[in-house]
Amino acid sequence: MSEQAPFLRPWFRTMRARDPAEPHRAATPLELLFDLCFVVAVAQVAAQLHHAVSEDHASTGVPSYFAVFFAIWWAWMGYTWFASAYDIDDVPYRLAVFVQIAGVLVLASGVPRAFADHDFTIPVVGYTVMRLGLVALWLRAARAHPEARATAVRYAAGLVVVQCAWIGWLFLPDDSRMPLFAVLALFDLAVPVWAEAAGRTPWHPHHIAERFGLFTLIVLGESVLAATTAVQQALDAREATVGLYAVAAGGLLIVLSMWWLYFAKPAALFLTSDRAAFPWGYGHYLVFGSAAAVGAGLAVNVDHVTHHSEISDAAAGAAVTVPVAVFLLVLYLLHIRPHHALAAHALLIPGTAVVVLALTFTDVPVPATGVAVAALAAVSVTVSQRREPHEPPSSRAAHN
Repeated sequence: MSEQAPFLRPWFRTMRARDPAEPHRAATPLELLFDLCFVVAVAQVAAQLHHAVSEDHASTGVPSYFAVFFAIWWAWMGYTWFASAYDIDDVPYRLAVFVQIAGVLVLASGVPRAFADHDFTIPVVGYTVMRLGLVALWLRAARAHPEARATAVRYAAGLVVVQCAWIGWLFLPDDSRMPLFAVLALFDLAVPVWAEAAGRTPWHPHHIAERFGLFTLIVLGESVLAATTAVQQALDAREATVGLYAVAAGGLLIVLSMWWLYFAKPAALFLTSDRAAFPWGYGHYLVFGSAAAVGAGLAVNVDHVTHHSEISDAAAGAAVTVPVAVFLLVLYLLHIRPHHALAAHALLIPGTAVVVLALTFTDVPVPATGVAVAALAAVSVTVSQRREPHEPPSSRAAHN
């Protein structure tokens, strides 16, 4: 019994703040489960985007994609930053996280209806369930951590008020929902800014960078799955063509290169303050959203080359080139520019984004885009082997 005692976990612990300089801080199994359940919702919204674009309903499908993806991303963000500061992994904590997991699964079940009928009732219900779990955690932190009580109370109060507004949003006329969606989204985004003004929560820079990197991996993996499923269906229907194989090869190059470029620089080195963290964290809405949209776009192009879509060549090409270009531009602003603000080679990334957009109007946009971003990744590898004059040796070691 004495040997087993150190491995027993108490069912309840006092919620204390984590040390933001804690060594070897890594994602927990619960956080990984949380991410995997969230990717179910990402897969649902990407699949619906694929069908909407392929059926020439992009004018309604794209706004629905941005709306539902916002709820998924923002709920994931809320828990991720809280866990970085207050994860104590006792029974009540795990149960509160399970509530949030249940909420995202409810949200995922309502994604098809949101796209088909513009009925956001189930997604808002799921979003509300997720918020209840997070509010409970913030109230617990407020009670147990007096030094940060004002911040925790602000988080809880802000989440409750904004969530009530989201519920009221459901009762508005359909034609006024989307304009007001942007307003409510801004209120949601303002809650952490307002709360952290009362005192910074002790989030861990390396832990946060790892968590965002892991979710990027999962979203890229979902893109691979979406494209693979589309290719498999075409092969099963005996519709394999040279164009299909070209799309598959180009898609693989795109996803692998996106991975390479994202992890080329360690974000934790410049996540040193809220001033740096807020733009970085908020910018990942476009990183995650564009990465998931790439998978949908590849599936659209499989439909197009097998003559199962109702869109033009340019529209099919844009389904891939636009999200890839957005990914590159946001990646440059978030990850590359903070390291090399004036380096000439860093400017190749936004330049490549412009080239990718131009490839929309070529005969083979997906393979050409794959070659372009693969070439960019190759340049990144070459440059990373040389020490930058302004870059300290320790930083270079971390990069490699």
